[in-house]
Amino acid sequence: MQGILAKTEEIIHGQHPAALCIVIDTKGSTPRKQGAKMIVYANGSIYGSIGGGTVEKEVAEIAVKLIASGNPAKVSFNLGKDLGMHCGGMMEVYIEPLNPLKKLYIFGAGHIGKSLAGFARELDFTVTLFDPREDIFRDPAFDGFNCIIKDYFQAIEESVFDEHTFIVIVTPKHVSDENILAAVARKPHAYLGMIGSNRKVDLLKQRFLEENILTEEELAGIDMPIGIKFQAETPREIAISILAKLIDIRNTSLSNNR
Repeated sequence: MQGILAKTEEIIHGQHPAALCIVIDTKGSTPRKQGAKMIVYANGSIYGSIGGGTVEKEVAEIAVKLIASGNPAKVSFNLGKDLGMHCGGMMEVYIEPLNPLKKLYIFGAGHIGKSLAGFARELDFTVTLFDPREDIFRDPAFDGFNCIIKDYFQAIEESVFDEHTFIVIVTPKHVSDENILAAVARKPHAYLGMIGSNRKVDLLKQRFLEENILTEEELAGIDMPIGIKFQAETPREIAISILAKLIDIRNTSLSNNR
């Protein structure tokens, strides 16, 4: 049991989706009893066991389909009649897809970045903050976060970007924002947004096109000015507008996979 729980935590904080399968009821002769657990990965491999044989193979095949849809399900089997197993009892199995938490990379740990990190952690993002200013991370508000204290561009080269990565650029300097954007725009990501006024964004787009840094299509896929549009003024209000956008993108993606 301890191994299964540790694996579940590893999946949630990792990159590969899976499903937790739990025997919730049995009648008669069955290979495992109520409470038996296994994890099924998207490629069909398993960890743990609910009894082996045909029933385990059948549950694994159903779990793979549920991982793709994102929906849980409860399935029942008459082991003799449905699956031709000699034990002949009844098993009911609950299957719960496990989706990795989305990674949020925040470039800039100032007032907006700090506020966004706090809100995002409460809403199931795993947060990494990037900022070369060592003193800024002495604030207890950053306790428990993954804080990368080094040059932005060195940190970018050393970090892993994938289709689960949400990227927010909110550094104190316009030049840093633009250079970071150029460095990360073509890395894999689920979302990329940069703070800035409409004028700043218009000038950036013009320069990036003139200098062939990004294409019109690539620029169109970047959320800038960042966030859901409402009359946000304080750093915390701006952070909420950004978080609202992140949640919208994340939940839309989950809905589309179902």
